[in-house]
Amino acid sequence: MESTSDVRSSSEDVGRRDVIKRSAALGLISVPTMSFLSACASSGGGDEDKAETGKKTAKNPLGVNDTAQMEFVLFDGGFGKEYAEDAVKIYETNFPKAKVKFSATQKIQSTLQPRFNQGTPPDLIDNSGAEQMDMGVLSSKNQLADLTPLLDAPSYDDPNKKVRDTLRPGIVEMGQLDGDPVWIMYYAYTVYGVWYSQKALDSLDEQYPETWDQMLAVCEKAKKKGIAGWTYAGKYPYYLPFSLYPMIGKVGGVEVLDAIDNLEPNAWKHPAVKACFDAYYELYQKGYVLKGTPGLDHIQSQTAWAQGKALFIPNGSWVENESANVIPDDFDLAVSAPTGIDSSDKLPFGTIWASGGEPFIVPAKAKNGAGGMEQLRIMLSEASSKNFTSKVKSLTAYNGGTDGITLTPGLKSGVAALEKAGENVVNPRMQDWYVQLQKEQIGVAGLGEMMAGRLTPAEAIKKIQDFADATAKDSSIKHYKHQ
Repeated sequence: MESTSDVRSSSEDVGRRDVIKRSAALGLISVPTMSFLSACASSGGGDEDKAETGKKTAKNPLGVNDTAQMEFVLFDGGFGKEYAEDAVKIYETNFPKAKVKFSATQKIQSTLQPRFNQGTPPDLIDNSGAEQMDMGVLSSKNQLADLTPLLDAPSYDDPNKKVRDTLRPGIVEMGQLDGDPVWIMYYAYTVYGVWYSQKALDSLDEQYPETWDQMLAVCEKAKKKGIAGWTYAGKYPYYLPFSLYPMIGKVGGVEVLDAIDNLEPNAWKHPAVKACFDAYYELYQKGYVLKGTPGLDHIQSQTAWAQGKALFIPNGSWVENESANVIPDDFDLAVSAPTGIDSSDKLPFGTIWASGGEPFIVPAKAKNGAGGMEQLRIMLSEASSKNFTSKVKSLTAYNGGTDGITLTPGLKSGVAALEKAGENVVNPRMQDWYVQLQKEQIGVAGLGEMMAGRLTPAEAIKKIQDFADATAKDSSIKHYKHQ
């Protein structure tokens, strides 16, 4: 999920295993092995292997040793490697005596696990893909460098601004696991919401609906013309939260989403959750969901939607790349924050879910950790951000970087949605804190069954609350809480 087509290998087949790969590619899940878990605890290496610190100057605020080698290992996925190679060239220009060793692989864990075990990891890693290393294990075993020095360093473009002050909302918080240290820099930025064709809405003489009564009216109008209101990835119904979670946040406030993430007792029994479940169930009851949707995978549902068989689909901003071969040239792709219930909602229309993906880390035992952080500082410049966005149709963590470049329709709409949201950007963490709970239990066993008509909203809520309670009581699962 998370620019899935951007960050995963194009050779992946459709199926459950590959959906998990897409999630991992976005930094949503981790796939550790027991050998990795045990080996991290006894890795070798030491400070004696580290490069000497360079002199800190205005142009070198992190004190990079300008003659030390810097090694950068990138995940070789759908984002490609050109954007990173371009950023490496800037590093080499700034430090002409320093050699940069750059490589790209899809096998992050199997390639780098032995080097972590030996205490000789690279200086910068794009820890992504199906073989993503477990962030929680790495941090708990003191294998990651705290990126606070990077965040507090002057930004690449403006020495009067810290790097942290140039980032999009939620990026710093996503990189924290427990407490203040920031272990991860999520470089890509995904906008989640309800995706649609503006051309299709125009043909109905309708605007995107802001209240649920308006949503039902638009769907009824479409139904009379033989068009379904909604479709979704029925085989992977954990796509539904891409619009449902921010709707819950809009209706009940961010604290409702936080309580759900924190596995608080009865969090799922909040009235806002019931209101939103009832609303989605109404789409099923009134026949506004494309027939056969529960049997469709993500590609099939997106294809049907692109063919005009349904108006709306919950998805992330990767959908523009992922469905590029089926979206018509005149489709006029757009995304909106989710429709709310009515004027009693706690947050305004425009409240949207957007968050980071593509996680970069600097190992604690890196020989040239300052160099790895400096490479990230370069990548978080306006020029590098623009380069990334123009080449891979995705935003970055840098809060800007779109002026002067031609944006694709979906990307342009995503930028507009973020501008409309302002401070009302939510970032539910369920999908990267508790993968099994999110996918198999909330998604498949709860929402999937409800939207197929096999559970009522009340039954789905009870089932999901039971799953959440069991997760909260399971001592084998690491638990997280919003700071």
